[in-house]
Amino acid sequence: MRLLLYNIRYAVGGGASMHMPVPGAGYLLGNQNVLPEITRFIKSVDPDIVGLIEVDTGSIRSRMVNQAESIAADLGMNTSYETKYGEKSINQILPIVRKQGNAFMAAARMHGETFHYFDTGIKRLIIELEMKEFAVFLVHLSLKYRHRHLQLRRLYDLIEVTEKPVIVAGDFNTFWGENEIYLFMKAAGLQSANRESLPTYPSRAPRKELDFVLHQDGIRVSNFQIPEVRHSDHLPLVCDFDVL
Repeated sequence: MRLLLYNIRYAVGGGASMHMPVPGAGYLLGNQNVLPEITRFIKSVDPDIVGLIEVDTGSIRSRMVNQAESIAADLGMNTSYETKYGEKSINQILPIVRKQGNAFMAAARMHGETFHYFDTGIKRLIIELEMKEFAVFLVHLSLKYRHRHLQLRRLYDLIEVTEKPVIVAGDFNTFWGENEIYLFMKAAGLQSANRESLPTYPSRAPRKELDFVLHQDGIRVSNFQIPEVRHSDHLPLVCDFDVL
C-alpha cells in the first residue's frame, strides 16, 4: 500500500512567480500551469491513497476548478474533501478563502469518511478515512504553538477511540520538528515514517520538518521517500506500508 502526502499550496506554484507582479499576487491570481504538473507527478508515484493539503475546491483563483475533483478524475480515484474552517468561521463567507480545503483520494472504494473539527485555531478540519483494516487521519495544524497543542489533544482523543491501526498524516506546522510532537506521539503510540527526520519545507532549500506520516504498531513501513519536486513550497512524502 502506498500513501502520498502533499501540501500543494492551492496549485499556485512554489517559485518566484508567486510574487509577480506584486508580493503574494499568486495567491489571488493562481497559476493554471501548476495543477497539470502536480497531477502528472501524482500519477508517476502511483499511490493507493493520496492526502492533499491546501486544495482549492473551486474559487476564482482556480477558475472555478475543484482541484480535488480534477486530480481524482485524472487518477481514476474517489475523493473526499471539505473546506478546512469550522461552520461558524468568518472564513466560510470570504471569497477564495471559503474554497480552501484538504482532500483524500483512494484507489479503491472508500469504506467511509468522517469530518471532525478542532475546537481551536483557524484551520480546524480533520478528515478521517476508514479503510477495511486501518484508519487515516488527515490534518493541517495551526501556526500558533498553543493552538497546535490543543489540537493535538483533540486528535489524541479521536485516535484513542479508533479500534483499527491508525496513520496520521498532514502538515503539522512544527517549527521544531518531531521534538514538538514527541509527547503526543508517545501517548498515541505513534512513530514517524520519516526515520531520519528529513526536512520538507521550503521545497527550494528544505530546512524544517513540517509534514509527517505517523503510524501505530500494526502498520509496518517498508519504504519512505521525499521526492525532490518543486510544484509547491512543500516537498511531498511517499510512504509504502503493510498492515500486519
